[in-house]
Amino acid sequence: MKYVYASRTGNVQSIVSDLGLDALCIQSGDEVMEEPFILFTYTDGYGDIPMEVESFLMANGQNLKGVIVSGDTSYGEAYCQAGDKIADEYGVECLYKVENAGEAADIEAIQAILSNV
Repeated sequence: MKYVYASRTGNVQSIVSDLGLDALCIQSGDEVMEEPFILFTYTDGYGDIPMEVESFLMANGQNLKGVIVSGDTSYGEAYCQAGDKIADEYGVECLYKVENAGEAADIEAIQAILSNV
């Protein structure tokens, strides 16, 4: 399985790094992934999908197999909504929701999920 991520503040990049994953970083949205992948993303604004992630998925979404999303619980119901929206739009599972960069327990939980995907 391949991994792709978008990180604006460094939280998602930290998660990917803590997991030791070799992952493609989405910067412009023009990147290409021709193999099945898991997406790691952040939630923008008040529950929005980041623009570069939307662009990337428009061209590569057919290969999306699941999403792991970072958010901030201080946004209430908008917490990690980008993951829910992506999962609904592309018919995949939102595999995990993590607060900001997560903690050791989150990294362990994500590792367990990825080993079963």
